[in-house]
Order: sequence, then structure tokens, then C-alpha cells
Amino acid sequence: MSPRLLSPRLRKFIGMIVILVFLVVYITVVASLADELPDHWAVKLAYYGFFGTLWGVPLFPLIRWMNREG
Repeated sequence: MSPRLLSPRLRKFIGMIVILVFLVVYITVVASLADELPDHWAVKLAYYGFFGTLWGVPLFPLIRWMNREG
């Protein structure tokens, strides 16, 4: 039997830190790029709608890693 390298508690702590850092960077980049958009409500709706749902996609593997057993 191989020894555990990271306990589930430590994996969740590391994952939480990575998620927080990722979200701060992601939000900063998305908000900065929004300044370059045309000033039209439909463009902003599409932009924020797309990037408001896209943030979760790169986090799925991390969340899966955080919650796996042993």
C-alpha cells in the first residue's frame, strides 16, 4: 500500500487557495478587458454572460482533485 502524499484536508486547503488566487486574477483580467468593449448593452451582456460562466471550466479538474478519495 502506498503512503498518502496529501491528506484530504490539505488538498482542500491547497485547492481553496488556488481557487481564490485564480478568481482574483480572472476577475481582474475580465474587468480590465471590459473597458475595451463598445458601450452597448448587448455587447456587455454577451461578454459578461460568456465570461461569467467560463470561469468554472478550468476549475473542474481542481475541484475533482480536491474531492477525490485517498
